[in-house]
Amino acid sequence: MKRVVLAYSGGLDTSVIVRWLTERGYEVITYTADVGQGEELSEIPQKAKASGAVEAVVEDVREEFAREYCLPTLRALALYEGKYPLTASLSRPLISKKLVELAKKFNANYVAHGSTGKGNDQVRFELSVWALDPDIEVIAPVREWEFRAREEQVEYAKKHNIPVKVTKEKPYSIDRNLWGVSIECGPLEDPWQEPPEDAYQITTSPEKAPDDPEYITLTFKEGVPAALNGKEYKKLSELIEDLNAIAGRHGVGRIDMVENRLVGIKSREIYEAPGASVLYEAYRDLLSLTVDRFTFHYFLTHVPHEYAKMVYEGLWFTPLREALDAFTSTLAKLVTGEVRLKLFKGSVSVVGRRSENSLYVEDLATYSEKDAFDHKAGKLFTQVWGLPLKVLGRRRKGS
Repeated sequence: MKRVVLAYSGGLDTSVIVRWLTERGYEVITYTADVGQGEELSEIPQKAKASGAVEAVVEDVREEFAREYCLPTLRALALYEGKYPLTASLSRPLISKKLVELAKKFNANYVAHGSTGKGNDQVRFELSVWALDPDIEVIAPVREWEFRAREEQVEYAKKHNIPVKVTKEKPYSIDRNLWGVSIECGPLEDPWQEPPEDAYQITTSPEKAPDDPEYITLTFKEGVPAALNGKEYKKLSELIEDLNAIAGRHGVGRIDMVENRLVGIKSREIYEAPGASVLYEAYRDLLSLTVDRFTFHYFLTHVPHEYAKMVYEGLWFTPLREALDAFTSTLAKLVTGEVRLKLFKGSVSVVGRRSENSLYVEDLATYSEKDAFDHKAGKLFTQVWGLPLKVLGRRRKGS
């Protein structure tokens, strides 16, 4: 009997996949990861087995997801194409890692996922699996099966008594985890149309957000968010969840973009990442306060774009990611302190920051009588700094 471990959400697609694989001679073990999707997962094992699975594994990996995947990405300030905080992208390598671990545990030679042939997730799942175990074969039934429409899947489910709830759906495809929500399809496929309000899942419309701003304080210890408004957290995942709720009610973290998918097509997506958006603002500000100019400029020039591209393209389990993490972890040792932020009508802005590692020196920055800067040295500095342009200017002038 061929044995396969399937990444299982419990929705129509993966429930049908269980039966579809079973009919083709596979013994199916399902794996469901709780990455903070906000769904009740207690019924998952029963549903999976009713669909034909021989074993169903459900695991709470929220803290592992927060510390081993979200945190390194935050430290890199990685935003794909300058906007997307990699919400769905980050969960794929973690799930892939768990699939490989279970494949070894259950002596399975195959793993499977429910991604389509034109999405990014097929690449993320498959590259991650092969990086961890190149001998495992990956199956993607949605790329191969005979169903062309959702209605055909529903009929198949009814025919085989597969327990799926068939309700009048919203036209959106939604992927949610601790770090945020990814939303596509339906009216969002028209890039000229403003996203309908019912597309958003965890944020209040900025127009309906509170009329008064809310000020919050985030505390970092060596690059780790450790406290929110003075409340210390042992679990980073819980801090992110609370921050999602606070920032979400102020409409913070809505992102609307047309992005370049891996397969070469452009796709209009909207995202909600209230907690991540606040953490990005706070971390960047505290990093700029505590890291010297040369290092900070190098970091901004080389790390955020490359790290985001790497995660988006499914290259998590690579020496490149490990090397970049080593760099950002070194900088993170300096990122200790507090950041005060203002949340108001969809915006988040830093209004204060302080750190024991601060490189800000008031006596050098001030224009008051406490000014300790040697202004006379500025003249000589400018002459040396501007010498190449002075030489260039002479040549242009012809002198």
